[in-house]
Amino acid sequence: MMITEHIEEIKRQLTAKGYKLTSQREATVRVLLENEENHLTTEEVYMLVKKNCPDIGIATVYRTLELLKELHVVEKINFGDGIARFDLRFMNQPHFHHHLICTECGAVQEIQEDWLMPMEKRVEREFGFTVTDHRLDFQGVCKSCNDKNAANRDKCQAVS
Repeated sequence: MMITEHIEEIKRQLTAKGYKLTSQREATVRVLLENEENHLTTEEVYMLVKKNCPDIGIATVYRTLELLKELHVVEKINFGDGIARFDLRFMNQPHFHHHLICTECGAVQEIQEDWLMPMEKRVEREFGFTVTDHRLDFQGVCKSCNDKNAANRDKCQAVS
């Protein structure tokens, strides 16, 4: 889906809840879409929005992100580093996507496929608990760091 289509989708979501997609909100959404894989902080979003909207204040960006969070357009996430980041979610996703978080280099990889649906059904069946959402984050070591660690071990063994 192209950025303009995503913006139209988000505009429909806002309108359905009685909000308008103001120019400041659109600029904020555009930055999130253009940097979707980066999981930006409020300050990072602000600095990027400010490039195109020099008169915007950080409070406006903060309020926009909070509104988008309340409307489930974005999710506020923390990858264990104590920093709140924002991640888009789309209408065709019944649940938030999952993440692989490297504890060595900090890389984050997204898993779009929903692996938890069978577990969700089991929770509903066995506990009578209606699941409205779920999120799964795997923490570990990414392939790149594993490869580097293996190469370093190989070098050390060759020297021994």
